[in-house]
Amino acid sequence: MTATVERTVRSGIHPLHAVLLAGTIPLFLGAALSDYLYSTSYHIQWSTFSSWLIAGGLVFTGFAILAAIIGLFRAHRRRGISLIYLCLLLVTWIVGFINALTHARDAWAMMPTGFVLSIVVTVLACAATWIGFSLRSAGDKP
Repeated sequence: MTATVERTVRSGIHPLHAVLLAGTIPLFLGAALSDYLYSTSYHIQWSTFSSWLIAGGLVFTGFAILAAIIGLFRAHRRRGISLIYLCLLLVTWIVGFINALTHARDAWAMMPTGFVLSIVVTVLACAATWIGFSLRSAGDKP
């Protein structure tokens, strides 16, 4: 008597790509929260924290874009969703860069535009992460 075991292989994104992609959410969310804290307390330290968190989020997003470009060439059947994912990451990086330039101004001059841009970038990063982790489902071949 022989037993046959069929395994469903879950082939997701590369682990380094996953770490880079998942790292964008806490950085951009931290920037939005520190912008909120600056708007309620007017301590300059919160705007500085926000600037550094945005810079870190841009670095992680940039490397995630690079990994998404590599993944685009490796995608066979799901090239359309991979292209949408890449475009969403690019939009996230561009709006994040505009947000970084807004935060480079004087602390009084960056509000409320910086806070609104931080919220928009956080939502874009969450959407990109959602799409990025759902690129391949169970049973898809690599």
